[in-house]
Amino acid sequence: MPNTYSQIYMHYVFSPKYREALINEEFEEELYKYITGIVKNLKQLLIRINGMPDHCHMLVRLKPMVAPSKFIQTIKTNSSGWLNNKNSLKHEFNCQSNPRKILTLSTNQGLP
Repeated sequence: MPNTYSQIYMHYVFSPKYREALINEEFEEELYKYITGIVKNLKQLLIRINGMPDHCHMLVRLKPMVAPSKFIQTIKTNSSGWLNNKNSLKHEFNCQSNPRKILTLSTNQGLP
């Protein structure tokens, strides 16, 4: 369908297992850069990423070639693995099994 046009904006909120405050300043920026790379490799557009020690927010424009649930599963699996390989934490890092929230947004909701 060469003339198909879509704008799917998703706001993901996800957190470490048990909502522990594990995302610390020592590696927060590097983690966000790593997640940005995952999003680019999936050929999606990351608009914003930020968070707090106990959760992370991502605003992404998704192309219809990827399912929203598969997208966040890939982000969480790869970023958790990366953090665990860095040995930055005293114990294993895992994300909650389900994202805290996935919200869809329309272009008239003040998107950047």
